[in-house]
Amino acid sequence: MVREKSGPFTFEELTLDTVLRPDEVLVQVVAAGLCQTDLHVRDQALPTPLPAVLGHEGAGIVERVGDAVTTVAPGDRVVMSYQACGHCKPCLTGNPAYCAASFPANFGGSRLDGSNALHTGGEEIHGHFFGQSSFATHSLATERNVVRIDDEDIPLELLGPLGCGLQTGAGAVLNSLKVAAGSSVVVIGTGTVGLAAVMAAKVAGASPIIAVDIVPERLELARELGATHTVNGREEDTAARIAEITGGGADYVLEITARPEMLTLAVDALAPLGTAALIGGAPAGAHAPVNMNALLGGRTVRGVAQGDSIPQLFIPQLIDLHKAGRFPFDRLITFYGFDQINEAATDTRTGAAIKPVLRIGE
Repeated sequence: MVREKSGPFTFEELTLDTVLRPDEVLVQVVAAGLCQTDLHVRDQALPTPLPAVLGHEGAGIVERVGDAVTTVAPGDRVVMSYQACGHCKPCLTGNPAYCAASFPANFGGSRLDGSNALHTGGEEIHGHFFGQSSFATHSLATERNVVRIDDEDIPLELLGPLGCGLQTGAGAVLNSLKVAAGSSVVVIGTGTVGLAAVMAAKVAGASPIIAVDIVPERLELARELGATHTVNGREEDTAARIAEITGGGADYVLEITARPEMLTLAVDALAPLGTAALIGGAPAGAHAPVNMNALLGGRTVRGVAQGDSIPQLFIPQLIDLHKAGRFPFDRLITFYGFDQINEAATDTRTGAAIKPVLRIGE
């Protein structure tokens, strides 16, 4: 858990309520991905209350289910994804990533009714992070945010990142933007989300696919995973290079770094009628200037959450693409022992690892 702003992850024995609510699912966690969102919360750039158990890319095995749960059963292999209320207009119209209660459901540090299932010595610990808090041996999720995995051939420890980062990048291309074959795509930032977007753009038949970053090794990997061109933003004029490659501007630009100046660049790099998608989670209160006259060319700026994914439908699709060799996300993963979580966090920030995955259980 994290007890204080910018403090280390620490290990403590906590009590988890044993009485499950009707919609709840108790999962023995096998593995969990670690991403920048966990670190943003650790450092309080996002205001989840502390002390808290974080982790939002978990995979594991169902131990028990509440009385009303029908889609998973004890013994099922599951991936845990984001939480949504299930009752608001976005949820009821098939857009749970834009749930009206999205922030409290995922970042509030409690159930939506304000209660919490984690305690230690009478002290309440904030849990239910993204409806899971999967940096733990056991996670209390709900039927809404678990995805049963019927395929027994793929190791469960690979699957955790599908529940957030990978579905976000791939979904932005395939679900949110519905990129058509032959469209030009620019991906700014080649971490987990960006490289997932690159792989998905290749699946969609986009061309050219331009990856932008400042780390040569990541740009090389982007080429191996489907980018037709790469731009080192530290060494080249990114806007000019994109214009040169695309013949004037891109159909789609995905901005993943969450740096305000990069969103400005994304809009400037668009062709008329092009779309810039903001995907990276910026610190609370961040603003970016946009050339308003550029929008008069029919250009669109939109935000994307969770790749517009319905996890129970989209995650199995990504697994099928992986099995077909078209979405080789395993190439992004570096495994760590659970007790190496602080090392994994450091490697995430320095870029030494693209997608750390913590091995938590068997």
